[in-house]
Amino acid sequence: KALVYVYRIATNHKVVMGRYSVEPDNATKSCKARGSNLRVHFKNTRETAQAIKRMSLRRAQRYLKNVIAKKEIVPFRRFNGGVGRKAQR
Repeated sequence: KALVYVYRIATNHKVVMGRYSVEPDNATKSCKARGSNLRVHFKNTRETAQAIKRMSLRRAQRYLKNVIAKKEIVPFRRFNGGVGRKAQR
């Protein structure tokens, strides 16, 4: 800690935390969503969100209705490894 503190004083450098979110280009045509304590599976929710990420609102609504009707699918890209090898109790 002492070396870092001396370094900050010697260089007069201010440490700023990085930003991990991106502001939208057009705030009137974008939205953010967050949920907590929802009774949903994380993996299914993550893959669905990735599938509708860049779609327009009408296209996303039509897509989700088609998924319910089993006309279109939600591609699982990250969590597609199959069944785990741990015995269930």
